[in-house]
Amino acid sequence: MSEHKTTEMLQAEAQKLWQGLDGKTLTPKDRTAIPPQEMPSQEPMVRAHNMSEVALGYTETQARVEAERCIQCGGAPCKKGCPVGVPIPEFIACIQKGDFKAAVDTIKQTNLLPAICGRVCPQEKQCQSFCTVGKMMKSPEKAVAIGRLERYVADWERANNKITVPTPAPDTGKKVAVIGSGPAGLTVAADTRRAGHSVTVFEAFQKTGGVMVYGIPEFRLPKAIVSKEVENLKKMGVEFKTSFLVGRTETLEQLLDREGYDAAFIGTGAGLPKFLGIEGENLIGVFSANEYLTRANLMKAYDRDHADTPLYDAKRVAVFGGGNVAMDGARMALRLGAEKVYCVYRRTRAEMPARAEEVAHAIEEGVDFHFLENPTKFIGDEKGKLTGVELLTYELGEPDASGRRKPVAIPGTEHVLEIDAAVVALGNESNPLMKQTTPDLEVNKRGNIIVDENQKTNIPRVWAGGDIVLGAATVILAMGEGRRAAASINEYLAGK
Repeated sequence: MSEHKTTEMLQAEAQKLWQGLDGKTLTPKDRTAIPPQEMPSQEPMVRAHNMSEVALGYTETQARVEAERCIQCGGAPCKKGCPVGVPIPEFIACIQKGDFKAAVDTIKQTNLLPAICGRVCPQEKQCQSFCTVGKMMKSPEKAVAIGRLERYVADWERANNKITVPTPAPDTGKKVAVIGSGPAGLTVAADTRRAGHSVTVFEAFQKTGGVMVYGIPEFRLPKAIVSKEVENLKKMGVEFKTSFLVGRTETLEQLLDREGYDAAFIGTGAGLPKFLGIEGENLIGVFSANEYLTRANLMKAYDRDHADTPLYDAKRVAVFGGGNVAMDGARMALRLGAEKVYCVYRRTRAEMPARAEEVAHAIEEGVDFHFLENPTKFIGDEKGKLTGVELLTYELGEPDASGRRKPVAIPGTEHVLEIDAAVVALGNESNPLMKQTTPDLEVNKRGNIIVDENQKTNIPRVWAGGDIVLGAATVILAMGEGRRAAASINEYLAGK
């Protein structure tokens, strides 16, 4: 493992580079010669036992140096990879000029949540995968760090108390109901409120933010940042009603007809966890990732003296899955006191859907990866408590429909791993409540709501987006659907 560089070390390196760049007219060749700026982070063995944010953010000098790597190429290919169409070259040009306020205002033309997206978006699979600099260097890792620059200017705006809240258009007299306060719902609330409509967001939990609060851990996305974004929407005039479960507190039909909402957006996410379907899954100590992370994130199980839920003490934890949620679960287990954490995945690291940065952070923190293995049954004691898991070894065969090589079991390779807790992180399906209480709502066989190209459902005045449509996806993809839905809602209400 390479030496962990402190913020001070990285700042000194950036300062030396900046002295050679400041005031010079740079050619594209000069810019591609500038080395990528490494993100400062907590030391791995320290951060594995605290809930503070792992990635510490660029220093100003690092941000200026990294921005200078952008060659402002024609066509803005990076923008094509952004689901909400952020004007990427334009905001980076503002950083090159040292105008951070203009940079964040440019981003907010299409994305009101830059501090969040800069932290959790899979930029390496989106905007940065199209970056010309990365292609010229024949290395995706050397693309301009668009996400880190987005985070820097958003954090700068907040730290310097420079946040400006958009002024809504004059009141239209129209009412919009937004069901769910996750990234899709917040985006719809912002864009429809900007158009002058009265907007109410209904949230089933007692806290707003959806998956950004109950799913993504504090060490990746501090909850204070999500709270600040919600506060900005409140300043715009958006109303929030928490502990309001649409389908139980009131149905969608009642909101539209009895409460008089002119339009409704369903952004309830995909909150129904998938399980393995193997023997022993009901043993004490086997958790879905949803429950495990919600207890830790929303109920603060790690704060033993003040938590709203008891902590399940476990010393040997196995997490099953290879996505971002699996990484969150494994890294959370360390912070909840586990002495040994395993991540069991039936393919290899190359096929893992998790962000490369999250996998690297997990390895640095001490998570033990068991690749090409999959569970066949959980083992318990006479009291019904989990004591181990039987694993089967796999090898990779031909590619499947996803393009990844299919894992093939090797008979006779069963072996037992001793554990006292298991976290199943295999993705989620749609909660059936909305369909059950809105019988006419069309869904597919997986329970996802069916929409057209404008996010309209088959029910008049009702739109939907985010994970309830896509299945489990990313924050920025949910926001992209929210933007399309809001534009369609605004168009509909303008003509009503």
